[in-house]
Amino acid sequence: MNVIKTRRPGWRSALAILFSLGFSLPAQAQTTLPSAWDQSDWGLRDTELSSPELPPVLPLRERAALIDQVMEDRLDQLIPQIMREQGVAMWVLMAREYFEEPVVASMLDARSMAARRRTILVFFDPGEGQPVERLTVSRYGLAGLFEAAWDPDVQPDQWAAVADIIAERDPASIAINFSDLTAFGDGMTLSQYRAMTAALPELYRDRLVSGETLAVRWLETRVPSEVALYPAIVRTAHALIARAFSREVITPGQTTADDVVWWYRDELARLGLAPWFHPSVSIQRRGREGMLSGDETIQPGDLLWTDFGITYLRLNTDTQHLAYVLRPGETQAPEGLVDGLRNTNRVQDILLSHYEAGLSGNDILERTRADALAEGLDPSIYTHPIGLHGHGAGPAIGFWDNQAPTDRGAGPVNANTAWSIELTSFSEVAEWGGQRVDFRSEENAFFDGETIRFIDGRQTELTLIPSD
Repeated sequence: MNVIKTRRPGWRSALAILFSLGFSLPAQAQTTLPSAWDQSDWGLRDTELSSPELPPVLPLRERAALIDQVMEDRLDQLIPQIMREQGVAMWVLMAREYFEEPVVASMLDARSMAARRRTILVFFDPGEGQPVERLTVSRYGLAGLFEAAWDPDVQPDQWAAVADIIAERDPASIAINFSDLTAFGDGMTLSQYRAMTAALPELYRDRLVSGETLAVRWLETRVPSEVALYPAIVRTAHALIARAFSREVITPGQTTADDVVWWYRDELARLGLAPWFHPSVSIQRRGREGMLSGDETIQPGDLLWTDFGITYLRLNTDTQHLAYVLRPGETQAPEGLVDGLRNTNRVQDILLSHYEAGLSGNDILERTRADALAEGLDPSIYTHPIGLHGHGAGPAIGFWDNQAPTDRGAGPVNANTAWSIELTSFSEVAEWGGQRVDFRSEENAFFDGETIRFIDGRQTELTLIPSD
């Protein structure tokens, strides 16, 4: 059963373009993801293609249709799930134009570039299996995804209108977004809190609770229609990295690290895509300490590293790859460099083996490091959720500058979440005189609650760039 509805025009043709490349919905997609899937159905693989083709980049109208359809799926499927999971009767969200909080920003339709004036969204669960109400207390609707619930001609005071909605429904709890722990759940400003509570009878002020967990659960969870789109989005990033790390872009002895960085930016602009961070390209070189970047010229014998991420159809990618510039006469990279990437792949395997729903990020970090160190590896792990944000909502699994437990790693890993498997291992490379080399890697993966798989494979071989 196709989980995407046919009400909105345009999305079917957009999916047809993407799926013609081999990306398809699972044969029996449900409103929740299956615990396992056939690799051929989802386009997922362990090893990525070495020179993937760039998927067609969709026109903006088709993108908008997909974004709005996915938003409808998310509202239909996730809001009842997470509100009932957390035992919250009402969730009130608000944002001012050009000062959108993370959750409200993620709920705007594809034609709404920002909140209009003050946008207030209200979700109310009447219980007993009834549908969750979705109301907007604002002057403008949101693509039919929320029911308009405010007539300024009848009630000019927007905050009084919110208070009336609350009193009419008499919710046992009212979640608002404030949090000491996560920015994703801390979107309510002091001025809006004061205005809302001033309009509320004391009875309802006493029912206010933090919506931080609702915010995290909303942002971190992927629905089937998003998962179906993700392989083409990651493939797009992989294809651009493959071009960046090739003779199309790099001429050894002439091209600088920054030349490659700005090629990414120019190419994304040409395609109508956006980076969510400025790309990085750095060089490791025999006899030189650390990473070289900026105006440093790429030379034969260099090990190149890139960190590159795009935002497309509101989903983000985050990828780090390595490439070796062949010296004249070489056909392969030195074995020590090959082994270094192999060690990093082994750390990835260990990390993925410890994914378990309900474990904290700190638990997974501790178990992974213990196993990797026992095998003689030298790892650093800094894996994070990804999705509607590049560094997404949910628990961290380590930080590059802190391999100990942290408050940000204390939350549970949940099913139906996407991850940037970001880490490194260090190896002493004999061919470089025993120099300690950093083999960084980052690939995107999806965890269904039982199995975690790379969305479009991972790098298992160094990309080779000829020098002549």
